[in-house]
Amino acid sequence: MIDLQVQDKKHDEARQGEALILDTPVKADARKLYIESYGCAMNFADSEIVASILSETGFETTGDYHQADVIFINTCSIRENAETRVRNRLSQFGVEKRRNPKLIVGVLGCMAERLKSKFLEEERLVDVVVGPDAYRDLPNLIEQVESGHKAVNVLLSREETYADISPVRLNSNGITAFISITRGCNNMCSFCVVPFTRGRERSRDAHSIIEEAKALFEAGYREVTLLGQNVDSYTWTSEDGTETVNFAQLLEQTALVSPDLRVRFSTSHPKDITDEVLHTIAKYDNICNYIHLPVQSGNTRILELMNRTYTREWYINRIDAIRNIIPGCAISTDIIAGFCTETEEEHEETLSMMDYVQYDFAYNFTYSERPGTLAARKLEDDIPEEVKKRRLAEILAKQQAHSLMRLQEWVGKTVRVLIEGTSKKSDLDYCGRGDSGAMAIFPAIEGVKPGQYANVYIEKCTSATLIGKIV
Repeated sequence: MIDLQVQDKKHDEARQGEALILDTPVKADARKLYIESYGCAMNFADSEIVASILSETGFETTGDYHQADVIFINTCSIRENAETRVRNRLSQFGVEKRRNPKLIVGVLGCMAERLKSKFLEEERLVDVVVGPDAYRDLPNLIEQVESGHKAVNVLLSREETYADISPVRLNSNGITAFISITRGCNNMCSFCVVPFTRGRERSRDAHSIIEEAKALFEAGYREVTLLGQNVDSYTWTSEDGTETVNFAQLLEQTALVSPDLRVRFSTSHPKDITDEVLHTIAKYDNICNYIHLPVQSGNTRILELMNRTYTREWYINRIDAIRNIIPGCAISTDIIAGFCTETEEEHEETLSMMDYVQYDFAYNFTYSERPGTLAARKLEDDIPEEVKKRRLAEILAKQQAHSLMRLQEWVGKTVRVLIEGTSKKSDLDYCGRGDSGAMAIFPAIEGVKPGQYANVYIEKCTSATLIGKIV
């Protein structure tokens, strides 16, 4: 995967394989749980739900799998490299299991549903396989394994949203947090496995989302990201039918928790994002002027093969609406190079779309056929790898130029930054993000600490980072 830096990356390479640790008092008799996560932000949020469920049965987390009684890998099936990483880790955990036969090894998430028979029967790598809608069943499944049986639950649900479970915040900086607002997806893009691994879309109770946002703010968090495969299609109706909340209304309710709580969201879909949502963003200063709007391709024929359900012209209409209603709004995207039958002329249309929008950030990939998808069943992956790589290189070079241009626009201006912590390179510097999501680095000063907002004068930039000082 090749991409550029952004704050709520769907696949944050810095976090892939992260062991999630809960900062709680150590109990001598507690069983140890090791959770390692791969893939998108939804998976990392789900790992927090798993930790919360198992903490109720006496588990505490550990960052050392050699100490664990139970090891879980929360997995992703979106791209082939994620599956390769998981298989390599399972082999390493197998070595530990031979040393400690009582160790339980399990696979959670999207790969669990798709590869359950391989993991349990053919490769015999794991003891328990659990899909993303079955985490409540984990205590029972662990008991089954302890009694000598393999355990599996990959049933997909039309109702499960985990709305009543307060996620344990693992490895959190105590400042930013994810809140899941939907599960599953109804879009059926031909290249994507998510509808098959996470099931049909369902929206979480709006009241539970707002209560979670309030609890996070009271606990000191100052930024929340509302998560969903397609946040714009969020629609919740109360059981008695007297109340319906759409995404624009949910955004507004979250923003009203406090003007000091910054609100982000991911991911939007071009067919669903409405002017109502855009006007809501423009209305509230604490809703970030940043929208991730995946285009995938700039050509209408390829978009139709992808089953994206919009045209090039429709996408441009949505970009124009964003520019008109929220001047200066940062926009990022996803682009797939070398989708089935893509011609050079169609690739050029993607490059021209990039020139039209001039994205702040982009996540750029070569097409990778995923088993079980509509594209894998009905379309031939006929673009040679060397052509895919060359097209990707052209996309990446253009995006790097656009990203640098967008960051240079901030030089000489003052940006309101939420300080997230110290810089990775120096404890003498703070890091944090402005409204647009760009990372800023600046010297730490006395009396200002992480979790606070600071006005940072931008003196210069690299292609991915703003550099300045607090004023």
